Amino acid sequence: MTTDLLINPPKLPRPATAAKLAAGIARHPRATTRRAAGATKELAKIAAGRSDVTPAKRDRRFADPGWEGNFLLRRLLQTYLTIGGTVDGLIDDAQLDWRAERQARFAATNVLDALAPSNFPLSNPAVLKATIDEGGANLLRGARRFAADFPGLPSTVDTSGFSVGENLALTPGTVIKRTDVYELIEYAPQTETVREVPLLFIPPTINKFYVLDLAPGRSMVEYLVRQGQRVFMVSWRNPGDAHGHFDFDTYAAAILEARAAVATRTRSKSVHINAACSGGILSAAALGAAGTDGVASLTLLVCALDNEQAGTASAIATKELATLAVAESARRGYVDGRALAGVFTWLRPNDLVWNYVVNNYLLGRTPPAFDVLFWNQDTVRLAAGLHRDFVKLALGNALTRPGDFMTLGRPVDLSSVTVDSYVVAGVNDHIVPWENASRSVDLLGGETRFVLASSGHIQALVNPPAAESRSSYRIGDTDHRGSWWTDYDAWLAERSGALRAAPTVKPGAKAPGTYVHAS
Repeated sequence: MTTDLLINPPKLPRPATAAKLAAGIARHPRATTRRAAGATKELAKIAAGRSDVTPAKRDRRFADPGWEGNFLLRRLLQTYLTIGGTVDGLIDDAQLDWRAERQARFAATNVLDALAPSNFPLSNPAVLKATIDEGGANLLRGARRFAADFPGLPSTVDTSGFSVGENLALTPGTVIKRTDVYELIEYAPQTETVREVPLLFIPPTINKFYVLDLAPGRSMVEYLVRQGQRVFMVSWRNPGDAHGHFDFDTYAAAILEARAAVATRTRSKSVHINAACSGGILSAAALGAAGTDGVASLTLLVCALDNEQAGTASAIATKELATLAVAESARRGYVDGRALAGVFTWLRPNDLVWNYVVNNYLLGRTPPAFDVLFWNQDTVRLAAGLHRDFVKLALGNALTRPGDFMTLGRPVDLSSVTVDSYVVAGVNDHIVPWENASRSVDLLGGETRFVLASSGHIQALVNPPAAESRSSYRIGDTDHRGSWWTDYDAWLAERSGALRAAPTVKPGAKAPGTYVHAS
């Protein structure tokens, strides 16, 4: 993961991948001939105005009626779609191995997405109309926005309307513990009684915790507090070059330490642990090594313990690239969070790059003010030691084999995590494919409830119940309308003991604490 990926999208497959693609195409000459003949026939129909090729209904790039109303733009669009479909089909016909197929498709998709006619001012009907209506003022505004963003990616959010502690991360609470690695927040009860067994959130280590306490009405923490759950949160320190020694053991020990602090504070024999993304990997491994004494249940949110064929990101993360990345982070003491964000951005270039190129630079508009996008750009660094251990763990897929990975001086065996587990995945997750998340069911030793939300990586977490919600989730073969949060609250309630009188949170530094503000 080099910082070059932040500003330069991958352009072509590696030579070995390109060679595999060419060889695969050559091995299937009949299929290739059929593809070429089909494309030639369709291009002739496009030229004659008889083609019925149309974009997918959910493709927002071509939603403007001008694409259909103007005969030149319609032909240009249909030509683009035909070429894209042919390239996609040729990759299918090549019958590559999984990694080469993903690498080839990733490179081809990025090139084709960049060349979409919607990305150019003279071939986008919405931009042409805005330019005429505004006398080109939209392009002047866009040029200023481009100059402000250069050499980075286009801004995805108007940050002026957001501030952590003012309209984000607002659930009332107190910092009850601070170490060099984390702060521990206790949220104030908002009900007369609370459940006996408390809940401890372990957020990702490469993002700030407040995606779980985003904004009033959109906060999982707020929702669970209002259901009578006693909630605590770990807020990780944003490591700098002086914290490069923070490694897997550092964070695993911190999780166990925070669990013990919550148990002591609540006088509870056990604690629910809810861990998201990389926080889930750390939590599961810590429990797989140290045991589950004092743990009531484990919840994993959009987390992959099994990295076998874990999507495009896994396919492009070669050993050679990983070695270079680890060496670079060791030199600096950390991985820049913006570099990590850039890698994930190019997994969805239409949504996260070209959409904003058109909006910001061609239409000259301000990017939207959206809390999730603000959180997404509020990046943190990844300590060099943890980066090294995560890379080693992922490349070896070591958590799938008992004893292959060590933490805290002990071998990890996920089957020894025999407490009940609640596992959540997003069906459209581009970072943690739901298939990988679902395999945790087979790795963990207890009874596991797998929930598949109808959303992506972040929206699977920010999924509040609403009267007119379009959200849904699946458990087994059953589809449910609405948010999985309600099911989760009921699942926790069954495992949280009796109700107690709500305590008074002891005085101290107010939530969201100080570590969350560090840049």
